[in-house]
Amino acid sequence: MTRFAPAIVTISIALAACQPPADKDATAAGHEAENLLTANVAENAGEPQRSILRPEVVPEVEEPKIEPADALIGFGASAMALDDAAKTALDALIDTPAMKEGGPITLRGHSDSRGNDGDNRVASRIRAEKVRDYLVGKGVDKARISIVALGESRPIAPNATEDGKDDPEGRAKNRRVEAHVALPTIVVPPPVVANQSEAAKKNEAAKQ
Repeated sequence: MTRFAPAIVTISIALAACQPPADKDATAAGHEAENLLTANVAENAGEPQRSILRPEVVPEVEEPKIEPADALIGFGASAMALDDAAKTALDALIDTPAMKEGGPITLRGHSDSRGNDGDNRVASRIRAEKVRDYLVGKGVDKARISIVALGESRPIAPNATEDGKDDPEGRAKNRRVEAHVALPTIVVPPPVVANQSEAAKKNEAAKQ
């Protein structure tokens, strides 16, 4: 048995030589990748989260939808002038996204039923013009504004009580201007012919 000992030692040494050494490079590469991932996370903080499988794909952020705006401008306290409450309502309308989009504005003037219909139409127009002038004074383009005088035809409250007596509160509610701000109309341009001269030549040739 003694003579075989060197062979066993030789085999053990050979087996040890076949074992892969500790991969220091792989360990260093792992730490480097981990550090790079941490740096990327910090760099992308605050950005839209990208797809794991397709990093180039960034999810779209939906824009907030803008709606038309409306305001009721009362002329209760002063029949033909804007009071503080009316000005506050108009200032709020000016700050709406719809107004800032630059769409058309329609002002519908109304009146109570006191007096004849013709005079009430004139009064309702004057009220709408007061609103228009205030908006223009605040920087709104006058060309955007249209006025409709409706007079006493569309009350929102009774002008008289059930027994026929005058109803001052109801008439005050009817003296008003209804403002509506629509969204701008998107105009799609007609298709452009790539080579109009060639098309004209073909038309002339066809006529001949």
